[in-house]
Parts: sequence; structure tokens; C-alpha cells
Amino acid sequence: MLNNKRQAIVDSIERRYGLEISTDVIDHAERVWLLSEYVHKQLTRYPHWLENLFVDPSTWGRPSIEQFVAGEKYWGTSAELDLQTELPDWDEATLMQQLRRYRHWWMVRLIAADIEQSLTLEKLTALLSQLADAVVNISQIWSMRQYQSLYGQALDNKGHAQKLIVIGMGKLGGYELNLSSDIDLIFAFREHGETQGGRKSLSHQEYFTKIGQKLIQHLDQVTADGFVFRVDMRLRPFGQSGALVMSMDSLENYYQDQGRDWERYAMIKARVMAGDQQDVEEFEALRRPFVYRKYLDFGAISALRDLKAMIAKEVRRKGIEHNIKLGEGGIREVEFIVQALQILHGGRDQALQSAALFKVLPALADHEYLPDQEVNELLAAYRYLRRVEHALQGAADEQTQLLPETESERERLAYHVGEPDWNTLYDTLWQHRCNVHAYFQDLIDDGADERSCDTRQQEAWRVVLKHPDDLAGIDEAISGVVWNDQSTVSETLSKFLSSRSVVYMQPIGQERLAVFLATLISHLEEESKPDLVLERIVPIMEAVIRRTAYLVLLSENQSAIGHLIRLCRESVWFSESISNSPALLDELLDANTLFSPPSKQMMEEELRQTLMRLPEDDEEAHMDAMRRFKRSITLRVAACDITGVLPLMKVSDHLTWLAEVLLEQVLQQSWKYLTNRHGFPMTDSEPVMTPDLVVVGYGKSGGFELGYDSDLDLVFIHNAQPNRMTNGERGIDSLVFYTRLGQRMIHMLTSFTAAGRLYEVDMRLRPSGNSGLLVASLDAFRDYQQQEAWPWEHQALCRARALAGSDTLKTQFEETRKDILSRPRDRAELKQEVIKMREKMRAHLDTGGEEKGFDLKQGAGGIIDIEFLVQYQVLAWSHQHPELTKYSDNIRQLEVAVECGLLTSAWAEKLIDAYTFYRATVHRQTLQRLGRLVPVETLEQNQTLISEYWDAFVQQENN
Repeated sequence: MLNNKRQAIVDSIERRYGLEISTDVIDHAERVWLLSEYVHKQLTRYPHWLENLFVDPSTWGRPSIEQFVAGEKYWGTSAELDLQTELPDWDEATLMQQLRRYRHWWMVRLIAADIEQSLTLEKLTALLSQLADAVVNISQIWSMRQYQSLYGQALDNKGHAQKLIVIGMGKLGGYELNLSSDIDLIFAFREHGETQGGRKSLSHQEYFTKIGQKLIQHLDQVTADGFVFRVDMRLRPFGQSGALVMSMDSLENYYQDQGRDWERYAMIKARVMAGDQQDVEEFEALRRPFVYRKYLDFGAISALRDLKAMIAKEVRRKGIEHNIKLGEGGIREVEFIVQALQILHGGRDQALQSAALFKVLPALADHEYLPDQEVNELLAAYRYLRRVEHALQGAADEQTQLLPETESERERLAYHVGEPDWNTLYDTLWQHRCNVHAYFQDLIDDGADERSCDTRQQEAWRVVLKHPDDLAGIDEAISGVVWNDQSTVSETLSKFLSSRSVVYMQPIGQERLAVFLATLISHLEEESKPDLVLERIVPIMEAVIRRTAYLVLLSENQSAIGHLIRLCRESVWFSESISNSPALLDELLDANTLFSPPSKQMMEEELRQTLMRLPEDDEEAHMDAMRRFKRSITLRVAACDITGVLPLMKVSDHLTWLAEVLLEQVLQQSWKYLTNRHGFPMTDSEPVMTPDLVVVGYGKSGGFELGYDSDLDLVFIHNAQPNRMTNGERGIDSLVFYTRLGQRMIHMLTSFTAAGRLYEVDMRLRPSGNSGLLVASLDAFRDYQQQEAWPWEHQALCRARALAGSDTLKTQFEETRKDILSRPRDRAELKQEVIKMREKMRAHLDTGGEEKGFDLKQGAGGIIDIEFLVQYQVLAWSHQHPELTKYSDNIRQLEVAVECGLLTSAWAEKLIDAYTFYRATVHRQTLQRLGRLVPVETLEQNQTLISEYWDAFVQQENN
């Protein structure tokens, strides 16, 4: 294979360039070709690059605007360039092509130098970061030049022209980029105002937003020539929902008033990479006080403890152990150690205020914050981890930190790193990671409430694990608990302990299991229903048997095991959720979060932070993370429901907010996916940069009544202009674009991944049902509702609400909804339609009966009867009382009906009480994995009441 690669490149050089490359250079290059398919691909495309590939890196110079403009023959020279440095008047396609070629040229050299070990890690990462600086500035200059001809200049109050300020974050900010890193950016500008001197004036906000969007496109968009850098803007204030560009005053106000602790941590490495000296000084004036405090910040200690716990939580996740960045003892833990100490001590010690890890670590030893040995071991580990990371990424220019699984890839990796074989590399890497993790664990006390159980109990379980079929031994080990049926309990434990997964556990795993069993049994000594609890916890033990770190977590956190026992006693849904997703055990650690579910704003922030730690283009990782996030929040809501912390209405509010947050994120990710491939939809004059689509929820989601296992009844509505193409290289009709956007959203919501499914989705309520367009325009939706919709579709519209998407379109949809609902109707005719539909549903969907029980939803006197009564009130009277259309939930619609004099307060109170009781019963049934059928006698009073009201409604002539 090497001979084929060698000959192909030699032939190409001779044929296309007339160059003769020495045999020594070709021989030297074979090692590089073997280890990097990416380098081979680029050299095949640009074979003349091989001529100077192995020159001394000290002669390269650094990436810069001047070097880029000078042309390819000057790339990689340290000579002073006495040449024109103004960007040529290229069109946009040429600029993007040249930027990508420049990036490829540098990447080929850097990967080759990494393989040859002719550059230090510090120098290599600095050159990569300088390359990012150069291309960002090149794009900024070109974009400003283009927009100045249209809109003029953005002048400050002194008449000086402003630039887009680009702030580099993370590894870019610290000049520590890796070989296939994305770049985290924040955009800002100096002062508000209006542009001057152009054909049209824009606000500075709009002007710099356009420039920022262009910059992202120039670097991030994948073309036939590849990309320059993946651009990640999620670190900006308010994340994806925030403005793309903010003024410096707004930025300062945000960090002073709303800056989170994790943002202090992130701002350690922030620096202005595009802007003038005044911009640098202003940014530093707001950054330093935000990050570094003069006095010991005890709040920061708590925040860092939480951040450390979050990292530890992610490490326990299945599949992350082979990730050298995020896994145990990985790159992230080294960075956390350094940056945590910077947060704690940097305000009083300026030596710690550098963004460069290689400068701060030695300073931590010099100033006696860490012992010399620890610093030396951390430095050695960090260098080795980063070298392995570069070897992983340099092979195919891929953003990966996962150790390979195939033998050939493992040997390739060892060869690149300079180790004789895979085993040597793995052993060395493991030792470094063990050192890092030990220091990480010791850094900040995690506050665990450790309480060892009786060592005699632990020893008893060690013996039982050696003889799992000895029922007498098990009886002795569990004798302290008062069981209802001890023999059955012993048999259950014997069956579990005799399983292959337990019998073949490693010794460390068996020791952890023995300690956990001893701890669990000691807690069950005070439990009122120990048989039931153990029956529900055994499947959890089976689920975590391969990840025994969770057993340690429970054994060492007595409150956590107490929460587990209590919640498993009260809900089989809870125990099944833990069994299906053991990572949820982390939620039991902190009662403050477990029994205090987040607000919608907090959910948005938590999800933002979760997704921000993932590569932006890793779709599968994002889908898994959103599914884990949903499970986590749902579990916390259920814990509050079970323990009575949250009343029914608040439970549904939180579950509905969760759906809204996830839908918004799915919409944004689907939008990015489609625009990356096809460009942005167009208006007459410019691209539409944000989704002009709204996600409408019907039924439970529209009425703030979602339950634990609810699906989503959705309708997608867009406002795109017809007969327009998107502006990408593979442009498509805008209406096709929005149809694919809807399809993409459904895919992200309903696909099964390793973490399950997000939601089931029902789209049958869209205009014309399953035969209608998946995504309708607002005009088409309005026309359908006015001219073709059945009365039952207007009933459904009573419980419709915009859940996610364009704020403008949300308002327009709500106006349309109110207009449709407020149309005058023949009340007698409407009543007959409502009754007919109710009888049809009851005949087909009521699953109850005298022996089976009462169907909470469809039975006579059940939930649907109440909903139909409310919907009739809205449709019959909204033309006279438009306030009836204000809300989309039954409770508030009933309250408004009272205010309008349509219903007595006494009857409304009875209906509301019955409705909330039914819904609370549905929630309890779900948490116990029971269906919607309940014994008639438990609900007889409410059922009779609602049935009588419905019968009166049917018989009454005028309503």
C-alpha cells in the first residue's frame, strides 16, 4: 500500500509540476503517509507541498494575514514580507477556497511535525491557535469591506470606526488548540449607534450581526474544499437563544448581573483575538474582576464542588472510559485542577492569571499551591494525553478523543506516539490517568456523608458472594430485617448472586457489591416494606453490575441510598427508570436538586451547559444527551410528585416546560443541520438566519398537562416566502426546506438511540391530517381552519399553543387561533356536533366496564367529558367573550367562564376539583405502572357528578 501511495505522489509531482523530489524525502514521508490518511489525501491533491514538508520548523514563521495575502510561495517563511498586505478583491467563493487551502497547508505541516516530533507541544498548539487568529481576522476584514459598501461604517462617539470584536475562548484563548479542534467564539462591538455613509443605515447591532454571520459561514461551512474551523458560539451570553453579537456595555452588565459560576471558569482563557487595543483593554477591564476576586470566594468553592461533581457524573457514564479527554484521569481533569486553583487564588496572585496551562502549572508549584511532584506528574500526564489526542485526530483530521478498538488502529496510534506497541502505550497512558484522577479526587472535598456500615456485615456478604447458593448464609446476612416472606427474599438474592454477571465479577467489583449489600440491608432494618423495596432494587443492582462505581456512590452517600429506598417503595416507575438508565443514580446525591426541580429558565441553562460540552457536529451525542437530560429532569419531577413537594399543576407545568425546552433545542439543531447542507431560506433581499417556523402543541402539551409518558401532538407552521431558493451550494426550494426541517425534527424526537427515544410524536392534527402537508404555511393553516376544518378540529384548537420557534410567528399563530375560535357559531348545531363526537369516542375508546373498572379518560363522567364541556363553552361564547380564548388549559378556561357569567363558581369549583383529582390519579397510576382503569368505587362520587352534568348538558335545549 505504501508503495502505491509513494508512486502516486511521485508521478503527480513529476507530471504536474516538473519537480524532482529526492528519494530521501519520499522515504522520510512514508512514515507520515502510513500514520495520516489526511496528509496523504492532501499531498495527493497538492503534491508540490512535499518539497518543503520536512524543513526545520523554526524557519516556518507563523500564520498571519500578511503570509496568507503574500501567496502560497511565501507560506511557511519567517522572512519579513515587504509585500502588499491588503486582501485581494476576491469574490466570496474564492476567499472561502483560499482559506481552506491555507488551512490544509498548515495542517499537513503540523501533523507531519507532530509525527516527526520536531515541534514541542506548546509550539504546535500555539501555531494552530495563531492559524485560527489569522483566518478569523481575514474573514472579518473581507466581511467589513463588503458591508461598508452597502451600509457605511459603524462609528463610535469619537468618530472612530469600530470593528467586530472577536473573543476566543477555551483552548483557543489559551493558545492551546488541538489538531482538529473547533473554536469557541463570542462576538461583541464597542458602542451602539447607526451606521453612516452607506446606501442604507443599520443599527450597529444589525451591522455586526451580519458580519458575525459571514465570519461563521466563511470558516464553518463545509464546501468541496472542506472547512476551515468548526465554529461554536454556545459560550456567548444566553447561549443559542442569546443575541449573536452584544455591545461591550451589555456584555459587562450580563457578567456582573447574571454571570454563572461556570462562566467565570470559562472566562479564564478568554482573549480578544480580533479588535484593536482599546477593545482589548475594555474587555480585560470587565473580564478580570469577573473571574478573579481579591478575597477567598467561598461561593466559588461550592460552585467548583458542583462542577467537580458534574465531571465525576459524566465520567461514570457508560462508554466514556476510553475517552482521553472526558474520561477518568483525562485532559479535562487536568484542566479543572489548574483552573479551579486559578479561580480560588488568582485574585490574590497575579502569577496565576495566565490563560496558558503550561505557565500556570509551574506557578502553582513555585507559589506552593501544589507540591512539586504533583505538578511534575500533572505536566507529564498532560503532555502525554495531548500527544495521544493529536495522534488520534491527525489520522483523518477528525475531532475525536476515543481510543481505537481495532488492532490495526491501536498499533498505528502506538507508532505515532513513539511507543513500541499498544500495550506499552496503554499502560503508560493508564498510569498517567491514574495519577491525574487521584489528584482530581483530592482537590476539593466532595462533601460525601460517608458512614461505614458494620464491617461484620460486610464480611458476611463477602462469604455469601463466594457461596451464593447457600440460603442459610443469606438468611443470616439479612436476619436483621423484619421480612414479610424471608424465604422468598433469600431465594431472590441467591438467584441474583448466582448469575454469571456476579459470579464473574472482578475482585474489586465483588468487594464493592459486598459493601453495598451490607449498607442496603442495614437501611432496610428500619423500612416498613422491605420485601417490596428489595424486589425493586434488585433489577437496579443487575443494571449496574458492570459499572460498580455506582455501588460505591450509594454506599458512600447515605442520603442517596435513603432516597433510593423511599422512592422505590412509592413507585415502580421510579425503580424501572433507574434500572433502564443507571446514570440517573447521580440525581440522588443532592436533595437540594432532587426535590427542587428547575424552572424553565434553569432547564434551558442546564441543557445549554450539557450540550456545550459536546462537539457541535456530533449529532448522536447531542441526541443521547437530550434523552438523558429528559430522563434526569423527569426523575426529579417524579421525586417531588411522590414526596408531595409539588402539587399536580406544578408537576405538569415542569413536564410541559421540559418539552418546550427540548423542542426549541431540536428545532435549533435541525435548522443548523439543514442550513449547513442547503444554506438559508431567502426573502426578497436577504437570507433568513433564524427559523421562521413555529411548533404548535395540541392537547396535553398545549394545555400544560403533560404527564410522565405523554406523547406530543404537534403541528408545524412556517412563514416562508414561496418560489425562493435557499442560498447554499446545494440550494433547494424554501418550501421543500421547511418540509425537511419538520422531518428532521421528527427524526430527532422519535429515533431510538442508545439512550432511548425523546418523545412519541403525533402529527395527525395538522390540516387535512395524515394526507396533508407535514409543514403548512400560516396562510394555508388559517384558510383550512376557516373553510375546511371540522368542529372537532376547532375543539382541538381550544387546547393549542405555540411551544417553540419564531417569536413573531408565535404571536401571529395566537392571533389566528383567537380569530378562529371567536367566530360566531350556531350553538345548537355546535352542541350536536360535540355530543356526536363524544359518543363516537366513548364507543370506540372506552376500555372500562363493571368488571374491568372505570376508564379515567374515556369513561362516562371522566376526563374527556369535562374537556368537551369546556371546549363547547369556548366555541359557543368566544364571539361575545373573546377572553375565553386567552388560555389553552381547561382550568383557566373554566375560571374565565365564571368571570364571564357562563358558569356558576360552585359548579366551576366542582368541575375543577374533579378534573384535578382525575389528573392526579392518572399520575399516580403512571408512577405505579398501572393503566387508566381504576376501581369504580374509588372515583364514584366524581364520576357521578360529571355524568350528571354531562346528561344535563345533553338534555338542555339552550346552552
